[in-house]
Amino acid sequence: MATKPLIYLPEKWRGLIYVATAALLLSSAGLFIKVLTLGAFQIGFYRSLVAALTIVVVMRARGRTLTLDLDPLSLACYVSYAGVLILFVLATKLTTAANAIFLQYTAPIFLLFLEPWSFKLPFPRKDLWAVAACMAGMALFFAGHLEAGGALGNVLAVCSGLCLAVFTLLLKWKRLRHSESPYGMVVFGNLLVALICLPLALGAMRITLPQGLALVCLGVFQLGFSWMLFTAGMKYLSATAAIITCMLEAVFNPVWVFLGCGERPSAYALLGGAVVLGVVAWYNLKKAAPVEPVD
Repeated sequence: MATKPLIYLPEKWRGLIYVATAALLLSSAGLFIKVLTLGAFQIGFYRSLVAALTIVVVMRARGRTLTLDLDPLSLACYVSYAGVLILFVLATKLTTAANAIFLQYTAPIFLLFLEPWSFKLPFPRKDLWAVAACMAGMALFFAGHLEAGGALGNVLAVCSGLCLAVFTLLLKWKRLRHSESPYGMVVFGNLLVALICLPLALGAMRITLPQGLALVCLGVFQLGFSWMLFTAGMKYLSATAAIITCMLEAVFNPVWVFLGCGERPSAYALLGGAVVLGVVAWYNLKKAAPVEPVD
């Protein structure tokens, strides 16, 4: 997914640009889901199906082929990716949207312990401070909207965050251990999501032209291109660095909603967004050693 102007940049900055752009595209979901009157599983089915087709078309245009790998690592990638999307949908239905987003981004907390253990690296103190500061910023961001209710939804949101951590870690492992393109992980993960959502969406499959256009935008840009960029960025970043940078999604999300629906973010949200932006900038400007697995 590399573009010619970016090949002249240092690898770390290339990865940061990819992941930050992915976060920008992912953040558009809030606006589209607000304007769509479809059910969550209808959106999940069409969005994932279009995303899978988008990546296949892009890969074919670039002369690359995708293979369905059935080894344990690949199967774990498919399932964890599907878990991110489906559990988040379920969590949003059972708890507040703010709770679901906030708790999904517990993913860096899991990665704090999983990544050093998986790659046999020392525990990075910088990562600990960055994650703690980002979580504090997000707590400010959602001040007044987080609620204790919806216990099952909150648990599912945390499980979605765990799936996001596991998928990111497995994707990094796939990038380092295998020479083949990892984009197939996202394609078949999306097809698995569509397959799971299909029975729950069968009751209302008809959509209008405006709904169809919105779903195409969701599938192509918000899910398809975004995960291709995220996957490309994983070649140059650690799993924890990628997820911390991707927390920009929570900052961009209300910007889209404000531009599209006129909803003004609160002063706390602006302060929380500034904190997250500042932490992401500090974390990525501070030099860190590259991550390599130990055999």
